Amino acid sequence: MSSDRGSVHKDLWGNRVPVVGMIHLLPLPGSPGWGGSMDEVLARASKEATLLREGGVDGVLVENFGDIPFFPDRVPPETVAAMAVVVREVVRSSPLPVGVNVLRNDAQAAVAVAAGAGARFVRINVHTGSMFTDQGLVQGQAHQTLRRRKDLGISLPILADIMVKHATPPPGLTLESAARDTWFRGMATGLVLTGSETGKSVDLEILRQVRESLPAEAKVWVGSGATPETAAALIQAADGIIVGSALRIGGTAGAGIEASRLRAFMESLKRA
Repeated sequence: MSSDRGSVHKDLWGNRVPVVGMIHLLPLPGSPGWGGSMDEVLARASKEATLLREGGVDGVLVENFGDIPFFPDRVPPETVAAMAVVVREVVRSSPLPVGVNVLRNDAQAAVAVAAGAGARFVRINVHTGSMFTDQGLVQGQAHQTLRRRKDLGISLPILADIMVKHATPPPGLTLESAARDTWFRGMATGLVLTGSETGKSVDLEILRQVRESLPAEAKVWVGSGATPETAAALIQAADGIIVGSALRIGGTAGAGIEASRLRAFMESLKRA
């Protein structure tokens, strides 16, 4: 089981440490910020996919970032439909592996969108256990997610956050035990560590501790706070990097991608 998960990572990205760039979607139908035009949503998503591909990233991750405030678990049908339309457009326009994250924690929707749109992986914020968030108590549904994936007959890697950002763990839960539960009992393909909030950096000592608590084949990703200044250290310590805020205008999550910021980030990785 563990070796299979390791080979999936290699099938997507070979032996390199992949850099996955975020596509922060504009508000989708039904959300408070919805602007009334799917054409606008699609145009920006396609533009960001092109910028990320031309900038040299190894994959992209599509996320309904503009849909604040988020549902704690199941999103409505209009969100699933819109995500499927956008993700399919990104898949058609990009040769890179495309991932899906349905915020705040609708794993079944993410799997369904990936299956229908041809995405190659998903990210799940709370895959096992539970976290106290601004949406209230969010609980992992690994038992349902993996069964849905099997029912659909797809081999879909799951990147699962450990003590995800913008959240507080239950009393007594340690990062190491959460990581081990997610790897062994939740059967995640890769584990994602983040800072406390969007754009906040990951403590490399904590990353080292988590890695030491897991088998050697476990893949540990960094999911926030990657910048040109931290890239050299991260590329040495992590098995993958997900980057969003640092590539955007003003370093602000949700703003448009700025080509010069993307270039500076990728050049810092090349120097490393």
